[in-house]
Amino acid sequence: MNNILAKVEKPARYLGNEMNSYHKDTNNKELIRYGFCFPDVYEVGMSHLGLQIMYNLLNSKEDIYCERVFAPAVDMEEKMRENNISLFGLESREPVTNFDFLGFTLQYELSYTNILNMLELGKIPIYSKDRKLNHPFIMVGGPCAYNSEPIADFVDIVVLGEGEEVTLEIINRYRSWKKNKTTRQEFLYDLAKNVKGVYIPSLYNFNYNEDGTIKELVPLKEDIPTKIQKRIIKNLDESFFPDKILVPFIDVVHSRIMLELFRGCTRGCRFCQAGMIYRPIRERSVEKLKELAKKLIESTGYEEISLSSLSTSDYSQLQELTDYLISEYAKKERIGISLPSLRLDNFSLELAHKVQEVRKSGLTFAPEAGTQRLRDVINKGVTENDLENATKKAFEKGWNSVKLYFMIGLPTETYEDLDGIADLAYKVIDIYRDVHNGKLTRNFNVTVSTSSFVPKAFTPFQWHGQDTIEELTEKQRYLTKKLRNRNIKYNYHDSETSFLEAVIARGDRRICKVIYDAFKKGCKFDGWGEHFKFDLWKESFEENNIDMSFYANRERNYEEIFPWDHIDAGVSKKFLMRENEKAKRGDLTPDCRGRCNACGINVDLARGLC
Repeated sequence: MNNILAKVEKPARYLGNEMNSYHKDTNNKELIRYGFCFPDVYEVGMSHLGLQIMYNLLNSKEDIYCERVFAPAVDMEEKMRENNISLFGLESREPVTNFDFLGFTLQYELSYTNILNMLELGKIPIYSKDRKLNHPFIMVGGPCAYNSEPIADFVDIVVLGEGEEVTLEIINRYRSWKKNKTTRQEFLYDLAKNVKGVYIPSLYNFNYNEDGTIKELVPLKEDIPTKIQKRIIKNLDESFFPDKILVPFIDVVHSRIMLELFRGCTRGCRFCQAGMIYRPIRERSVEKLKELAKKLIESTGYEEISLSSLSTSDYSQLQELTDYLISEYAKKERIGISLPSLRLDNFSLELAHKVQEVRKSGLTFAPEAGTQRLRDVINKGVTENDLENATKKAFEKGWNSVKLYFMIGLPTETYEDLDGIADLAYKVIDIYRDVHNGKLTRNFNVTVSTSSFVPKAFTPFQWHGQDTIEELTEKQRYLTKKLRNRNIKYNYHDSETSFLEAVIARGDRRICKVIYDAFKKGCKFDGWGEHFKFDLWKESFEENNIDMSFYANRERNYEEIFPWDHIDAGVSKKFLMRENEKAKRGDLTPDCRGRCNACGINVDLARGLC
């Protein structure tokens, strides 16, 4: 192995043995072995907070050994195949066939071919129906699990919602089953019947109408649920959060401590899946966060703390927490504090100024749309005045660069809305000039980034189609011309990538064969521009007689059955319909904090929380 590592880029990706890693005796026959699998390279996976939580939670149990498994980079995979080296766990360096479970986190639809590639490298049958008694059980969870149908044929267990409690429940039932193993299906049937938040795709079939839409979902057993409800952690102070985390040997995407302030979001942006599926909002107490910050700084040596959540500035005790962190760590120990998701409407320049006194970086705002009309359609709840006031104060405080994030292809968008994006960028330049006596300094710049709207499950916009590739490309060209200025940098997402993301995000089980075929043709790391092979994907869809636009571009009516309608994500379909109708009228929905009926939350989930 050492000879191989000497010939690949970044060999530290495959070493293990980092600070705060766990090592247990794998000769212990009572040990239950779990592989936390991230279907991307080490640097991306090691920046994922969920990995740090689950890795430390599972390893805190004496008879559970959780190891990390990442997708090897292309050069390493080539060496592994040449030398017949199986995919292995980073801690023990043993093949993943020795594990009881492999749990993949589904953060992005374009990682699915990596999952198949990892299974093949691990010498595990790709289709669940082909696995034998001693093969690991393949689990998936994460945001994309809310529509797992495009990979349903490959997975054994789908975990819906937050995984800390339910994963331990699954392992407990496995511990009992393992004593006198019968069949894989018996164990899966037991989970489907008895563990809330678990969906077993092999125990359900879909029937289709002649027009290709879904007719019905049919459970194959009478005593399994027809609706599977997500799991949530009700009390974050009592739930597990690590007081030490793995510290990589090499730079990763986010080399810092992540303090999770709360889960959920009350804002209700109509395109945002995370804002819907992570409801209701639940906060950690400021006392708990202070305690965790102290322990994590002592156990890692990191020089930055990121205050993590979907909308950090909505944390009710943010002022007290940041004052404490600044006085205790930023000023005394020169530890940087970052606030990654401040909102324009309650943006506090004083707060941003204070936390960045130690280490000043650029500011990022997300107006999302170029006009007030379209911001109202998506329920963004911010105005042009909010942006003007925030940038003016920022420039007065000494900031010289601003990033603006927008989305193109949103429902009802017109070219006037695109003009609005350009107008806002130029307005920011004018504001800077006003603050600096008509001058632009050499280091001043505005970065405008646009992503393409992808309709996602469990959002008010799940009925809308995506713009075609040609329409998105033309809009990008239009903005490129509009934003041609030495002080403006314009970035945009590849339209073909966004199109495939939409196809898979709204796909059903008929997509499984396409994903398999694309993988066999050589598709992997599809989210990476240099590896993306759209022509091979098109080939795979054509060979399976599946029209990609049927999934991505087609508008859907309220009567149509979605591939995810058997999942209870906590927000009702009626609520999402109401929000879609409000979008058509341009009506805003106010912050839903404390008003469960208004925000559509399943009352059983929300009781005592909102």
